[in-house]
Amino acid sequence: MQRNKKVKYRSDRKRKGKKVALSLAVVGIILAALVAWVGWHDWDVRKSMTKLGEAIGLDDQRAGETKREDEQPEDDLHEAGGLEEGQPPEEDNDVVKDSGGYIEGMELPEEPTYVDGILIANKEYPLPSTYAPGEDPEARKAFDEMAAEATLSNFNLTAFSTYRSFDYQKELYDRYVARDGKEAADRYSARPGYSEHQTGLAFDIGEVNYEQHWASSDFGETEAGKWIAANAHRFGFIMRYPLGKEEVTGYMHESWHFRYVGTEIAKEIFEKNITLEEYVGLK
Repeated sequence: MQRNKKVKYRSDRKRKGKKVALSLAVVGIILAALVAWVGWHDWDVRKSMTKLGEAIGLDDQRAGETKREDEQPEDDLHEAGGLEEGQPPEEDNDVVKDSGGYIEGMELPEEPTYVDGILIANKEYPLPSTYAPGEDPEARKAFDEMAAEATLSNFNLTAFSTYRSFDYQKELYDRYVARDGKEAADRYSARPGYSEHQTGLAFDIGEVNYEQHWASSDFGETEAGKWIAANAHRFGFIMRYPLGKEEVTGYMHESWHFRYVGTEIAKEIFEKNITLEEYVGLK
């Protein structure tokens, strides 16, 4: 009986010894693997742990700490090349607009806004109340050249409204609001400080002796209106508020309102069938 106990005791010790040896072997293998893993990642423990977490599917809250530290701050986007100089920033989601599409609480600036050298006047980029350049001479010359060529096709064009001062635009807008209501007026008339006519570069065009079509959607259906739509870009003008682009420009289609931007830009906008906002990247 005593002999059997000694045999059993020795057997137990052998089994325990084997377990300890096996455990040590496993620990040795794990340590060797860890050393190899860290060495593989340039002996950077932090980097190694991040990669290990990604490999076994740990939550990015821990495994991605290094990634977040390496992210480029938004303020440094210009320096990092994310945004080009002069490129307008993305639209601010916190901006609140009223029913007319104007930014609530916005004050008129002290200087006009230029994007890529192009003067902008719309519901988001107003002009100073003191901005008063008058009718642009280059735009007038281009219109006269266009009108002269139009006579060869028996169209007698006229620019019945070009430059408007801040005060005159206020008078017009208030009159339209009184007549049609603010919501309707905001679709076809700019509030003072927001009008392209104040730039001196906007020309409302019509045909002499056909005044019934002036400032009317019917003008685009006339032969003269079709001629201008097809040829204005050759003289540096674009149709400022095209059909189907109200969500972009903020205004209803105006087949008579043309904006001078120069022949090169006008040609590109015409061929791409886009608006000025889309051309400069504001939309």
